[in-house]
Amino acid sequence: MVTVDDVRALARTLPRSSEHLVRDRVKFRVGSIVYVAFSRDEQTMGFGYPKEQRDGLVAAEPDLFFLPGAADLRFNWVCCHLARLDQDQMTELVTEAWRMVVPKFLARQRLGH
Repeated sequence: MVTVDDVRALARTLPRSSEHLVRDRVKFRVGSIVYVAFSRDEQTMGFGYPKEQRDGLVAAEPDLFFLPGAADLRFNWVCCHLARLDQDQMTELVTEAWRMVVPKFLARQRLGH
């Protein structure tokens, strides 16, 4: 099971990432762009994910992933249940969400590709 503290530990290592509390919700962003956000009860996590791939992600693991509410479908965003997420999945999802919002050169420096 992944916790907000696990995500926080990873996010602190990502260049330009900062943590914010917005309306009682923990969010991580680069500049003004949010790439990870938690529900108020910290049971679910939303994260940046390509729109064109999200239906496949949700279909592959519907007990773990789900689409955001109708108002947020316009964004590159998917949600997951933290209790069902493992550390490796979290690391990949958070890192890739961060990669989507930073300059390409910075992602290459950090990730090596």
